[in-house]
Amino acid sequence: MAGSSDIEWTEATWNPIAGCKIVSPGCTNCYAMRMAARLQAMDMKKYAGTTRKSGTRHVWTGRVNIDAASLAAPLDWKKPQRIFVNSMSDLFQEAVAENFILRVWQVIEQAHWHTFQILTKRPERMLELLTRPAFATLPNVWLGTSIESEDYLDRIDVLRQVPASVRFISFEPLVGPIVEPDMRGIHWAIVGGESGPRARPMEAWWVEALRDSCKDQGVAFFFKQWGGTRKKKSGRLLDGRVWEDYPSVATQP
Repeated sequence: MAGSSDIEWTEATWNPIAGCKIVSPGCTNCYAMRMAARLQAMDMKKYAGTTRKSGTRHVWTGRVNIDAASLAAPLDWKKPQRIFVNSMSDLFQEAVAENFILRVWQVIEQAHWHTFQILTKRPERMLELLTRPAFATLPNVWLGTSIESEDYLDRIDVLRQVPASVRFISFEPLVGPIVEPDMRGIHWAIVGGESGPRARPMEAWWVEALRDSCKDQGVAFFFKQWGGTRKKKSGRLLDGRVWEDYPSVATQP
């Protein structure tokens, strides 16, 4: 899948791989896992074998399928855009070969007029690969990690070591309070509640605490959604306004 996106903080998605593996509680109700199951049921070859039935739901199998046909897609998009890389997967999961990640990196380097946003729950592998000589530090790449609760704050420490022009954190789905995280070296934070049929609740003060931490530490704050089973109804307003700041160190498309 590639093209325009309704994800609030990006403009397009690019998915050269399909399939993933659950690694932490933030993955439990993953929207990509639900969507992959639907696409697999529609006999889309790209998603074949990526999910299996477990009780009343579908879960990732850990299988990853490469979509070589979509690899060069951003080169055909002439208008500069913010592009979320692998919105349906995780580029830095162990099942994705280093040589394919390098091919993705080379396309990103060629498509220099775009800004690429890469989000992972595996910052350790991101750090391991992106500090190797084959991977240049590219000015048009934002690198981030997902943190759903205080149990995973160590991901920030790893992300801080990754060479990047912009580092960001996605506190989504936020399933517990995170009080005064150390965001030194972080430029941007996205906060959002879980959405979908099994969405876990998010308390308002959790969001407010992260917003205040961002303000105190000079980190751009983007509030994505309250979430819930009907996310459009719950909306995006926090204290009567929409919060959608972007990092000032970044060059916008």
